[in-house]
Amino acid sequence: MTLNRKPPNKFTQRLNRRPLVRWLFWLGVSGLIVLLGWLSNDYELGFYPPLDAKPPWNLAFWVSEGVDWLIINLAVVFDSIKLATRTVLNAIEDVLILWLPWWSVLTFITLVAWRLASIRVAIFSVAAMYFIGMLGLWELCMATLALIATAVLISIVLGIPIGILAARNDRIDNVVRPVLDVMQTMPAFVYLIPALMFFGIGTVPGVMATVIFAVPPSVRLTNLGIRQVPKDLVEAAHTFGSTNLQLLFKVQLPLAMPSIMAGINQTIMLSLSMVVLAAMIAAGGLGREVIMALGQVDIGRGFVAGTAIVLVAMILDRVTQSLGKKKRSLKAT
Repeated sequence: MTLNRKPPNKFTQRLNRRPLVRWLFWLGVSGLIVLLGWLSNDYELGFYPPLDAKPPWNLAFWVSEGVDWLIINLAVVFDSIKLATRTVLNAIEDVLILWLPWWSVLTFITLVAWRLASIRVAIFSVAAMYFIGMLGLWELCMATLALIATAVLISIVLGIPIGILAARNDRIDNVVRPVLDVMQTMPAFVYLIPALMFFGIGTVPGVMATVIFAVPPSVRLTNLGIRQVPKDLVEAAHTFGSTNLQLLFKVQLPLAMPSIMAGINQTIMLSLSMVVLAAMIAAGGLGREVIMALGQVDIGRGFVAGTAIVLVAMILDRVTQSLGKKKRSLKAT
């Protein structure tokens, strides 16, 4: 069955035959529109509503109304999220600060870096963490690691399933993609406002703002990794009678693991950068030192805190990158 398409008119055919003429034509049309707009523009008419315009023209008013409605009607949900997040965060902090001595945590970090990465990364990790301890920032560093661990855990729990759904359903992908675009392009400071209103002040809103800021790479790269699995392997799995779950867990996820690990790596890096900003709402950690140094214009204090943050970022980056490379080498074999 063929579709009856309307043939292009003669004018369109002439434009398509001559690319230069086509470009000049559309350039002239654009210039004419700009010229007419400039000639007819009159700011005294007040066509554009001012920033403080009254409803219904004030978008900020409707956003504030929506947030107030959520705070009033979904208070139980936010309280439950706050309780669960605080429980996980406090448990990790207690393990890193109260239950285990510094040398035990340092040994654990070194062993993890050695097994997941290499002996070089392990040596660098032990030297960097010992240097942070010598600076007097050990407890603040552990508080930062607890914030990052909690935020990354929540981001992975949310991001990977959403990425799987987006990879297996184009409609979900079309809905998720613009949401991720907004989440990635929105200034990071903006996330502190709703987190502060929904969860109050402290570490929990810092974790929530960090999750919103850091979850998009996990979703995107999980989606990309599953979509890049060769179609012939998927068809072969279906031919041998694999169910959708078997196809996902035995074929798609193992082959997409390098991409998923890259997403986790980016999530960790974004979490670390956002945790520093979250110190503005009393999230604590190394970010508190940066904020206090900024308020006191103390360049030495800010440099020391910044150095500790950079060392933590390098350790986390090297370990996760090495793990992703191992997954990629296993995929190649």
